[in-house]
Amino acid sequence: MSFAPGRGSKRLILQKIVLKRYSLALFRSFPVAEKTPEKIPEKTPEKTQDDILFDEIDDELRQDRAHKLWRAYGQYVVGAVLALVIGVAGYQGWQKYQLSSRLADGAKFAAATGLAEANKFDAAFKAFAELSDSGGEGYQLLARFNQARLLADRGETGNAAIAYRVLADDPDVEPLYRGLAVVLGALQELNDAGTDWAALEKRLEPLMADSSPWRFSARELAGLLAKRSGDTTKAKKLFSGLAEDRIAPQGIRNRAREMLSILGK
Repeated sequence: MSFAPGRGSKRLILQKIVLKRYSLALFRSFPVAEKTPEKIPEKTPEKTQDDILFDEIDDELRQDRAHKLWRAYGQYVVGAVLALVIGVAGYQGWQKYQLSSRLADGAKFAAATGLAEANKFDAAFKAFAELSDSGGEGYQLLARFNQARLLADRGETGNAAIAYRVLADDPDVEPLYRGLAVVLGALQELNDAGTDWAALEKRLEPLMADSSPWRFSARELAGLLAKRSGDTTKAKKLFSGLAEDRIAPQGIRNRAREMLSILGK
């Protein structure tokens, strides 16, 4: 037996459908956290035959340009490298040569000094003379000063003064050592009766300036020169200045006081 649905049952079914659709719409209206989709790494597109061909062409062009640059400038690069290598080698060789030369000059100077200390004047003077001719710049100057000292030690005052004067007048010698030669030469000339006092005073005058490293010795010598030439007033002035100068070496200050006591204040 079949039953045809009545009007009541159709209404019930319709209400269920409406209720179901309303519930579904209401559910969908609530916010729901969406899951972030995982990032799928992009696949590197595979190179086609054309891409590979173009890459090979680029490589060939780069190599061709490099070969052209090398052919154009390669010789200069090689030349520069060779020049650098030769320069470094030459500098190192020169340093070794200089070191060996200084060692040799030092040995010669020590030998000459030993002869002088042993009172072997002729041999020492000859050794210093050879070193002054063939030695390095520094040892040449030391040898010349020692030659003059040997002459002074032997009592050859005139020859020693001349040797110091040659050093003082040498433009190749540094001003500092030229000034020293003037001072040492003046010590010899003070004991030489034939000295030109006016000329000696003129040579000492530049060394008496406040800027001179030899000013104290030069002023002391000028005081002795003034006393020697009979100018007592000038001598007293110079020795008084030295005795009162706190910067002057103690030995020079003491000698200045002794000279003042001799001259009479």
